[in-house]
Amino acid sequence: MFTGLVEARGTVAEKMATGSGVRLVLDVPPELAGGRIGDSLAINGCCLTIVELDGGCWAFEAGAETLSKTNLRLLEAGDVVNLERPLAADGRLGGHFVQGHIDGTGTVESVHRDGEWVTMWFRVPESLAALMVPKGSVAIDGISLTLVDVERERFSVALIPHTLDVTTLGLRQAGDVVNIECDVLGKYVAKFLPRP
Repeated sequence: MFTGLVEARGTVAEKMATGSGVRLVLDVPPELAGGRIGDSLAINGCCLTIVELDGGCWAFEAGAETLSKTNLRLLEAGDVVNLERPLAADGRLGGHFVQGHIDGTGTVESVHRDGEWVTMWFRVPESLAALMVPKGSVAIDGISLTLVDVERERFSVALIPHTLDVTTLGLRQAGDVVNIECDVLGKYVAKFLPRP
């Protein structure tokens, strides 16, 4: 379980094909030191397991299902990613409950700047937008955000300067692919509602 509060940004050092999956090696910043093999880490919001440690380089494996649902398939050496360690049992929940289970991807549709502030619109499949409500929560590349407007196949968020400075959203441009995890509460409500 995660909170959607990104702790640091890492850099892809290497990406290697391994059958139908990939092995990702990340250069992880010192503030995340202390990772162990078997630990989980959210990479752009996707929960993966550390399989090898070599100093500040941590290796992960992502299978075909993960690659089909996330933007991890698009990563290349040098790309920057958001990183978050799991929520400790006695930790503070500052964002919202983020599972690290990506529902699908969306695309940055537009970036509107107003001084240091930004409003971003994202285009998503209708099935994902149906799980969102204005003022509800969504995780974009692992970042817990509040939804502003929600339409049939798109939604918007308002980004403060701090979020733009410490996450990859400050680097995103129209056309970029992002990971989307809808609020788990909305998914359960939708599951139990009668279908038309």
